Amino acid sequence: MEKYNHEYGANQIQVLEGLEAVRKRPGMYIGSVSKRGLHHLVYEIVDNCVDEALAGYCDHIEIKIEPGDIITVSDNGRGIPVDIHPKTHISAAETVYTVLHAGGKFGGDSGYKVSGGLHGVGASVVNALAEWTEVTIQRDGGIYHMKFERGKTVEKLTKIGESKKTGTTVRFLADNTIFETTDYDYETLEDRFREMAFLTKGLYISIEDLRGETPKKAEFCYEGGLKSFVEYLNQNKEKINPDPIYVEKKDGEVPVEIAIQYTSAYNENIYSFVNNINTVEGGTHLEGFKRALTKVFNDYARSRNIIKEKEPNLQGEDIREGLTAVISVKVKEPQFEGQTKTKLGNSNVSGIVQAMVVDALSTYLEENPNVAKTILEKCVSASRAREAARKARELVRRKNALEVTTLPGKLADCSSKVAEECEVYIVEGDSAGGSAKQGRNRKYQAILPLWGKMLNVEKSRADKIYNNEKLKPVIQAVGAGIGADFDVSKIRYGKVIIMADADVDGAHIRTLLLTFFFRYMRPLLEQGHVFLAQPPLYKVSKKGIQDVYCYTDEELDEELEKIGRDNVSIQRYKGLGEMNPEQLWETTMNPENRILIKVTMDDAMKADRIFTILMGDEIEPRREFIKENAKFVKNLDV
Repeated sequence: MEKYNHEYGANQIQVLEGLEAVRKRPGMYIGSVSKRGLHHLVYEIVDNCVDEALAGYCDHIEIKIEPGDIITVSDNGRGIPVDIHPKTHISAAETVYTVLHAGGKFGGDSGYKVSGGLHGVGASVVNALAEWTEVTIQRDGGIYHMKFERGKTVEKLTKIGESKKTGTTVRFLADNTIFETTDYDYETLEDRFREMAFLTKGLYISIEDLRGETPKKAEFCYEGGLKSFVEYLNQNKEKINPDPIYVEKKDGEVPVEIAIQYTSAYNENIYSFVNNINTVEGGTHLEGFKRALTKVFNDYARSRNIIKEKEPNLQGEDIREGLTAVISVKVKEPQFEGQTKTKLGNSNVSGIVQAMVVDALSTYLEENPNVAKTILEKCVSASRAREAARKARELVRRKNALEVTTLPGKLADCSSKVAEECEVYIVEGDSAGGSAKQGRNRKYQAILPLWGKMLNVEKSRADKIYNNEKLKPVIQAVGAGIGADFDVSKIRYGKVIIMADADVDGAHIRTLLLTFFFRYMRPLLEQGHVFLAQPPLYKVSKKGIQDVYCYTDEELDEELEKIGRDNVSIQRYKGLGEMNPEQLWETTMNPENRILIKVTMDDAMKADRIFTILMGDEIEPRREFIKENAKFVKNLDV
């Protein structure tokens, strides 16, 4: 092994002081320096305001995106303390913004009963990653101001006026030398703050975007809390219980708030929160809720003889079919798995949630027998479908026991068995599939042609999917099961690439496949395994010049400006089948030249809403969506 001739002694050991560590390794604190990390800065400051609301001192938060991508966040809370801190010997306000792990949320005799920010890194991290930060505090009859540049204090906390009001205003500009972009997405922020308003009953939150010619503004305040949240999530779905079941328990060591509503859909949507933090991996509060749900419905069904004596109990997944639920708990000292705060670990919370749900839900079912009957009929139907799906699944597995029938017949597999380097192209039609098979690199590229009309899984149960002749080859090719049985570690291909024509039919096929992946193979999307191939729209030919492929109308215009418009031949590709194998390889399959779009999923709640609108039974929401978004269409195939 080659040795590098570098000195290695005490002088080479770096000690990062203050907020230098944050600037050197920002990803450790905010996840990434992409747009997601940029938005995280805003969330950290607003989370501090919401913590004031949870403590009962704040009911008004305003967020503004100013020209130049400057963020301003104001609240009417108590204001950050301005007196001198006994340890740091500087003002408490300056301490909060310049010292990591400094805050009032570490338990004991702190200023907060419950809080989302528990690590004391929020405000200081934002300050470290901002080009400049200004903080204005109204407290104790005065107005105080301080300023920082890249985490360092440039203006100490100074009293600049008098005021009878209280609150904190933070104004900052993200550092463009750290972030890939400083362009905030208004819709992303709007969705997040709407969610925060749902979770904090009665809290007013406004967001205003002042960057464009026409300012955008949204205001949120929901007295109904989680009940309003569930109604919002189900606004485009057919409801079984029109009025959500709402349970709230404020007394005791763990305040709990839950809202439940059943719809005619086949998928479950359960969202859990701890101190307003979305616990995407669940935890003990979610476990307690699920156990309670299963127990209550089975007990009720047996007491009413809906489930006969010798029949097995309904499974949890049967009872949760079509369920939309939001669970919110407030825990004084929550135990999370790391700074990501994605899974709650407090063991006592499970029993508290379970006992509360059992009591409240049992009472509801007794008082609403007609609703209970309708829900249970759906649960029993789901149980039968699950059993049918199990039999279909077992049939698939028995077939797979024979090596010769392991893979779908039309799949042209690759020779490599290393999933990380393998990729499967799901191709529209046999003709395009034939060209792709001939043009591919056989070592790591597999081809699976699909034909005919594909099933819309938004309107179908798992048993229909297992028996669907169009989707069965996709399930077999991916090789990791579907639904609750899906195991992303068993996928046969690291990249699943949808390659369809650049027309309306191709877009429809892409949408149907993405709906299937979202509903039944979601980890494929969450972990970035799904891609869309981008075939060229045009081939430009001119004597004496090598043929050029253009993927957009803009690229075509640029190329024509470059080579001139005289004596030019332009071929418009309507479908993949028009290309020969060499062309398909060169333009769409060669890793050195191709354009692949990775399908990502940052917000499962938003994705669910979009899939429901576009692929669900309700026509009116889809019509409204088309009306609102028609102006953004760039490529219309007519």
